Parts: sequence; C-alpha cells; structure tokens
Amino acid sequence: MKLRILAVGRARSGAEAALIAEYQKRLHWPLAIEEVEEKRPLSGAELKAREGALLQAAIDRATAKTGGRPVVVALDERGKLLGSRDFASRLKAWEDQGAPEILFLLGGADGLAPELRNQANFVLSLGQMTWPHLLARAMLVEQIYRAQQILAGHPYHRD
Repeated sequence: MKLRILAVGRARSGAEAALIAEYQKRLHWPLAIEEVEEKRPLSGAELKAREGALLQAAIDRATAKTGGRPVVVALDERGKLLGSRDFASRLKAWEDQGAPEILFLLGGADGLAPELRNQANFVLSLGQMTWPHLLARAMLVEQIYRAQQILAGHPYHRD
C-alpha cells in the first residue's frame, strides 16, 4: 500500500522538514508528499476554491496512476478524533481491503474546500487546536510511523 500526503503550500527547509524526513525514512510503506500552491493573490472563498481544485487535480492524477480508487482522508478539525491504536487499525483495514493508495489531504490556511471534505472516505481530526501546516504534516507522518510500529508489535507506542 502506498501513502501520499497532498498538501497546500510549500515546505521550506528547517526543523519541521527535517522531522518529516526522519519519520519518512523510517516508514516501510512508501510515503510521498505532493505540494500544490496557488501563486495568484486570491483571498477568502476564491482562494479556498482554487486550492480545492488543485488538490482535486492531484487526487485525479493519483487515481489515474494507480488504476483504482484511492482512499481519501481529509484532515479537518471537524473530523473524527482517533487514538493512535484506532488510527493504526483503520490503516490496516484499508490495506486489507486492497486500497492501492491512501491520500491524506491537508488544506490551506482557511482549510479544505467543502466538496473535498464531502467526497472523502474519512475525515480525520488532529484535534480542535489550530496547527501550523508544517507541524500538522509532521504530526501526521509521525502518527503513520506510530501506526506502523503498533501493527508490527514494536514497543515504540505506549498506552
């Protein structure tokens, strides 16, 4: 099973990028990060819609590449809160169901376009607090790594 994070915005080098790269190296599942960015000076609803269109195009490319419908997980503060073990179980279930790829969607500063959230197979929350985009990416990659370790029976995760 392949994993891909589709994220609005560009990551610059720094501590967060290094942390993401470190966890990415530890993963057995292939994990790609694809960034999209609207460079025109749009604002509000127009920007959110354009970012949604860029993410939708990335979903469409991933679908065409895998030949099957990937599982789409939208990250949103209104999503479902999962513990690490539940998140690991969910990833395992998708893998067991033959998902060719899992796409995690991270929206821009104003969040995801509603149509992306509505079409997602699952809406996941990292909590009700607002997180900087790079930190949210790092937290997601760490939780994917943690899920891998839980499924392997490794003592990395402690309850």
